[in-house]
Amino acid sequence: MRKLDNRSIICVDILRTLAFHWLIPSMQHLCGVSKDPWISIFSQPGVKDYSQLTLDLTRNELIVGARNYLFRLDLNNMSLAQATEWAPDEETRRSCQSKGKTEIECQNYIRVLLLNKTEVMTCGTNAFQPLCITREVGNMSRVLERVNGVARCPYDPRHNSTSVVTESGELYAATVIDFSGRDPVIYRSLGGMPPLRTAQYNSKWLNEPHFISAYEIGLFTFFFLRENAVEHDCGKTVYSRVARVCKNDIGGRFLLEDTWTTFMKARLNCSRSGEIPFYYNELQSTFYLPEQDLIYGIFTTNVNSIAASAVCAFNLSAITQAFNGPFRSQENPRSTWLPTPNPIRDFQCGTISDHGPNEGLTERSLQDAQRLYLMNDVVQPESVDPLVMQDDVRFSNLVVDIVQGMDTLYHVMYISTEYGTILKALATPNKNLQGCYLEEMELLPPGVQEPILSLQILHSDRSLFVGLSDRVMKIPLERCGTYKTETMCLEARDPYCGWDFRQRRCTTLEDSSNMSQWKQNITVCPLRNQTTNGGFGPWAQWQPCNNDDPVDGVSSCLCRSRSCDSPLPRCGGKNCVGTTIEVSNCSRNGGWTPWSSWGQCSTTCGTGFELRQRSCNNPSPRHGGRVCVGPSRDERFCNEGVPCPQPIFWTPWSSWTKCSTACGGGVHSRVRTCENGNSCPGCALEYKACNLEACPEVKRNTPWTPWMPFNVTQSGARHEQRTRYMCRAHLSDPHELQIGRRKTETRICKHDGTAACETDSLVEELLKIPVVRVAGLGWSSWETWSSCSQSCSKGYRTRRRTCTGPEGKSAPAACRGSPVEYQDCNVQACPVNGAWSCWSPWSQCSVGCGGGHYQRTRSCNSPTPASGGDICIGLHTEEALCNTHTCDGGWMTWSQWSACDDSGLQMRSRVCGSQSSIPCVGNSTQRRDCNEIPVILPASGFDKDQQCGGKWINSCLCFVCLLVQVCFAPVCFHRCLEHDVCFHASNVSFMSSVSFCINLLKPKIRRNPHCVY
Repeated sequence: MRKLDNRSIICVDILRTLAFHWLIPSMQHLCGVSKDPWISIFSQPGVKDYSQLTLDLTRNELIVGARNYLFRLDLNNMSLAQATEWAPDEETRRSCQSKGKTEIECQNYIRVLLLNKTEVMTCGTNAFQPLCITREVGNMSRVLERVNGVARCPYDPRHNSTSVVTESGELYAATVIDFSGRDPVIYRSLGGMPPLRTAQYNSKWLNEPHFISAYEIGLFTFFFLRENAVEHDCGKTVYSRVARVCKNDIGGRFLLEDTWTTFMKARLNCSRSGEIPFYYNELQSTFYLPEQDLIYGIFTTNVNSIAASAVCAFNLSAITQAFNGPFRSQENPRSTWLPTPNPIRDFQCGTISDHGPNEGLTERSLQDAQRLYLMNDVVQPESVDPLVMQDDVRFSNLVVDIVQGMDTLYHVMYISTEYGTILKALATPNKNLQGCYLEEMELLPPGVQEPILSLQILHSDRSLFVGLSDRVMKIPLERCGTYKTETMCLEARDPYCGWDFRQRRCTTLEDSSNMSQWKQNITVCPLRNQTTNGGFGPWAQWQPCNNDDPVDGVSSCLCRSRSCDSPLPRCGGKNCVGTTIEVSNCSRNGGWTPWSSWGQCSTTCGTGFELRQRSCNNPSPRHGGRVCVGPSRDERFCNEGVPCPQPIFWTPWSSWTKCSTACGGGVHSRVRTCENGNSCPGCALEYKACNLEACPEVKRNTPWTPWMPFNVTQSGARHEQRTRYMCRAHLSDPHELQIGRRKTETRICKHDGTAACETDSLVEELLKIPVVRVAGLGWSSWETWSSCSQSCSKGYRTRRRTCTGPEGKSAPAACRGSPVEYQDCNVQACPVNGAWSCWSPWSQCSVGCGGGHYQRTRSCNSPTPASGGDICIGLHTEEALCNTHTCDGGWMTWSQWSACDDSGLQMRSRVCGSQSSIPCVGNSTQRRDCNEIPVILPASGFDKDQQCGGKWINSCLCFVCLLVQVCFAPVCFHRCLEHDVCFHASNVSFMSSVSFCINLLKPKIRRNPHCVY
């Protein structure tokens, strides 16, 4: 029995018979009838998918559609009346497989099995080439008509479809019409009415629907389905729908030709009430009770959500009310869906009666029919809350039986689950009975789970027919004879059964001798729990008995016993807890076992202690015997003569030396020495930058050049010019010397005798020479640029030109302008080559003895490579051997701790490596309790190359990283060590953060055998 909710369920022995009926061997060939008188089973070897069941009450037969087969079975005992094979031919099968389908898919799956008087309409997928055949009911081998199955049967057996044949012979099918399944359709064919379909490739009519069922009710044909909600404008969600069309619809004229003009659909609501309702959005199955105008439906949550199911019932009047209400329409694809008044509130499939061209068309406006099809109001169920709600399970199929009780009619629901079980529950407005599960029938072997494909109920015979993957079963709905006492009969709360006081047995109302003598009590859910725990009966009398002990010999005692039978544990109940036998007057004293070997010393050097143990079970004290006298453990000192080696350590650092420069960035250093050896980890010399402030800039000017004349007039008046250069440098680095700009001074000499000028003599010489404008006088072309003064960090370069006459003679003062130009160059920063930092301290040795290893690391950050500089050459990690001495007593190193066993223990072992004949002292194995630690990988920023998350932002995350390092990825530990100082044990804030993390994560801790806490 599967545990269902917290409601009580009656467990009866008859369910055990039902749950294990599969063990009963079936008869040879086609028919397998169980030897149990009330269960009948039919199966045929090799035949699968018994998914289509139809009742032929005229011939008292059950028609079954399976993969590649049709069967006619006798309703009484499920014996075979006829088997008809209907498999696709070889050419069709090869064509199917050539399109990429599997051999299993390329079979003929029966998906339409409809009875119409003396004919039966059968449609199958036929290896993705749908085919429909009309057959004679009494002889299904006789073919009356063959038609194309497209738009009547799906191509793919996995597509949900449904169909119904009306009294006038029209076939209404809801399926997909193309190979890929992208064109869903509600299609009418056959009969005397013209073929019609829903609008093609219009997601507002049908949006990826899953069709559930179809019914002919009055003037309409109703279809139940679920689809993506086109009116839902916030993400993607699924709504359950009821759609309807008029049976007299003949389509439109010019507009909506060959298309439904009366198609409408409304949403079905099945939800758990509350301030924020919980919706069961996906319809899975329906069942129609015409006598009550009720439609029951199974609703579940989305497959990607938590599993939950519910059953809701809808009255036809509520459905009609929704269709008579306003529509919901959308003016354009970007506008909101808004309510729109219904032009014809009580639409009853009225048509145009004049004798014009529109005679027979629907009275609805074709423009309205094209845009108004979604109803604004939601169809509400009969009750506020679902009739049945169940978490952690998904319901699949549903049938309902009507049972006359003592005072009222009961609706008994039979609900199949995804696990292959059937729940029997009551549908009643009585809150005391809502959600009552009367029983759960397990149809499959223990440990086997598969969905139930179909359910069919025969009310007149009170039988339930179940279609499974490999068989069909018939189960009686009333089994009152299994309740042997009045208490069992009444407390079962079974609507089929009551206690007949005259016959003194549990019977149905029909089988009772007199209704006044027949009692039924269905006021609350079944009182007895689903499980019954066992209880001890009274002790028996004391009796003589012997105690045969291999140590103490045979002794006489007194014994008594009791049984776990008041009551017996039933339906998974717990067995009795306690002794079933008591012994008296034969006591036995306890005795010590030999001492165990001495355990491992608590220290590797210096005085420690070791212990050994013994137990008081050789023999154990029994029946009042005395316990062992003395200690159960013994301790002694060890390693008393093994002094610990002198510690090797660094002396304190010396003071920092004077900085190498007064400004502009220098270095100073300090030293330390290694005491008691020369293997201290780390560097003995340490440098640090100092005086990083920039040096002041010093400027120097060159002397002025002599005055030179230019622009000399005939009267001797001219300009004079002289030049000097300014140099500037940061004195701490002469390579940063920069050439400043040239500075020029100009003055005017009038040559009128008022003042003397330094260039008078030069001008007099010039004036003696007549001024002749020489043709072709001018600057030569610029020479090429010189090389840059520096390779990086901003230098300069020059180029020159000369003033020449026509004969090539130089005349420097005759041309205007400068003969030299300067230009900056190589302004990029100079490359910085990387250099290693000091080695980190050596890590702890991996083992205490027997040979281990430790390691140290360094980083390329002193300085870090920049501007194209070279990276560091060499290893960033260095390893060395350590503790190579033999372990105390000749033992080798302990192995790693093993994974946790079923008892919650870990074990490790070691091997005795002593070369002498003296055996090793101590245990070769150790055990300890497993510890639970949280193992949490980073949720984001995961770097596949580094096997580690991104930056660690706080100590808590670093602790998680440490846990990951212990369990899985050592790289994470080094990553944390580089980016967070929280891993130093001396960091108090880190240790408090670790404690906080442990308390925070304890609710999610799981046992991890790979981790050491």
